[in-house]
Amino acid sequence: MIQSLLLVGAGSFAGGVCRYLLSLVIRGGGGPFPWATFVTNVAGCLVLGLIYGALAHCPGDRPQLRLLLATGFCGGFTTFSTFSAEALALLQGGHWRLFAAYAAGSLVLGLAAALCGLWMGGVAARAI
Repeated sequence: MIQSLLLVGAGSFAGGVCRYLLSLVIRGGGGPFPWATFVTNVAGCLVLGLIYGALAHCPGDRPQLRLLLATGFCGGFTTFSTFSAEALALLQGGHWRLFAAYAAGSLVLGLAAALCGLWMGGVAARAI
């Protein structure tokens, strides 16, 4: 149990740091659209798909790797709470179209990225 907690914690730390660094690189351009969270969450879905796709084609169950990378890193990297807060801020600011684009785009592109990552991870794992 302690090892599992440490794996999730280490992955979360790394994911959170990566999210913060990415948010420094991706500036919103001064507009109200939350580009940093949008890009981070879609990228996190792609990474999660890659992890699950690769692990599905590796021999044996790898719970420690799944805890470190999927639960820990991806959990720390992506942020549903910030997505929700920023979506509400768009609504409160009267940016209805941006809200709709942000909410729908996050869902559709996030799922598409996860599926793409799942496929890419499977292809990569089979090639090794």
